Amino acid sequence: MTVGDVDDTIPTRAWLALAVSTLVVFLVVIDISAVNVAFPSIRGDFAVSNTQLSWIISAYNITVGALLMLSGRLADSIGRRKVYLPGVAIFGVGSMLCAMAPGAAWLIAARVVQAIGGSITLAAGFAVMLPEFPPSRRGTPIGIAGATGGLGAVVGPVVGSLLIDVWSWRGIFWLNVPLCLLVLVLGPRWLSESKDPSATGRIDPIGVPVGTAAVGLMMFAIVQSERWGTGDLRVIALFLCGLALVPYLLHRCRIHPEPLIQLELFSYRSFASTNLGVAFYGLAFTAGFLTNSLFLQEVWDLPIREVGLALAPSPVLSAIVSPITGRWADRIGHRWLLGIGCLSLAASYLLYVLLLGDEVRLWSLFVPISLLGGLGVGLTVATWSSAGVSDIPQAKFGVAGATFNTLRQAAYALGISVVITLIATAGDDTTLEGAKWAWLWVLSGYVAAAIAMMATFPAGSARDRATAA
Repeated sequence: MTVGDVDDTIPTRAWLALAVSTLVVFLVVIDISAVNVAFPSIRGDFAVSNTQLSWIISAYNITVGALLMLSGRLADSIGRRKVYLPGVAIFGVGSMLCAMAPGAAWLIAARVVQAIGGSITLAAGFAVMLPEFPPSRRGTPIGIAGATGGLGAVVGPVVGSLLIDVWSWRGIFWLNVPLCLLVLVLGPRWLSESKDPSATGRIDPIGVPVGTAAVGLMMFAIVQSERWGTGDLRVIALFLCGLALVPYLLHRCRIHPEPLIQLELFSYRSFASTNLGVAFYGLAFTAGFLTNSLFLQEVWDLPIREVGLALAPSPVLSAIVSPITGRWADRIGHRWLLGIGCLSLAASYLLYVLLLGDEVRLWSLFVPISLLGGLGVGLTVATWSSAGVSDIPQAKFGVAGATFNTLRQAAYALGISVVITLIATAGDDTTLEGAKWAWLWVLSGYVAAAIAMMATFPAGSARDRATAA
């Protein structure tokens, strides 16, 4: 047996760690997909507008985006397991508070609590289990995590719609609580502690609040633009204030021994390319799911149970494709997998625009088109994460993942803001015209992501690049 063969062996403990971390992926995806389906039900229960209710999604995205880099830095510095498990607990408490919300304001505040836990689990989730796997096999566990996410996307709309139908949207949030408890029981047994061996534990006391404020201000401006308008002086001022903090943040990152952002990560072409591509992808991903849910419920006026069943086949396909994609990424690299996946998603939204109308053609047209999108999700949703860390040293997993996830969360917030604005400009309720404008926005994001990855991501697999170096 060669040294290479030994390095490629995956120990049993690695699979157990993967099982724990994928449970969290499962519950987070359930939460995201089910909230999209529940959007009209929550709006009717609290008698608020789409714009007001968008804060249920946007408050989560802003908080996660603002705290991700700090969470990743803390995970690498003081220990991934020490940070990860409290994050799961906070997410569970936030979910319970969401389920108990007596009004929209309470629900939005509870989503912020949930997002604090979400930022920690997103930043440390892959980092807490990837060190158990040999570098050449990272795509496999991330592909399995993606398949679990696809399963969560199936369970979210279907179970969520059934819970809404027989009880209430509150059941969606209660569903997270037992899963969080299970992770808290199994995590201490199956997750090893790891951290950046070069970290001193001294977080930059100036760079951290400056970076958090910069991201928070810009994301707040993006979200508020849907209510105030993009040309509003308040929106412009908030965005410029956040943007003005960036040069000083970069200066601190160059001079401080424990910076919030490790700028040397961008010297890896694969990491820089992934950040560019995932920004465009994020503009489309969550916005597309939200538009589809609103279209089915408000344009075609379908019952919530039927909506859940119609949304299920696409994630089923993505759950099948995702682990296969992970293995192919290990062998041939990420460039073409991500490019083809984004183009597949773009094609599905183009077909929505061209073929869907006021006549309800759910199973004969919408669902078959959505399968093309499901193929694209299976090729991309987990592949972004493995692409981002494909050439990154193991010690930097946490901060690397947090950096590109921060960009992705900001893009999610902007994408949702844009599609809600596009839908609102066509009428007080969701209309076919508004949905088609939103689909065109989603289409453009996926096309841009495909071009970015095929033009800038390095060729070959991570093993090929390491050998060549």
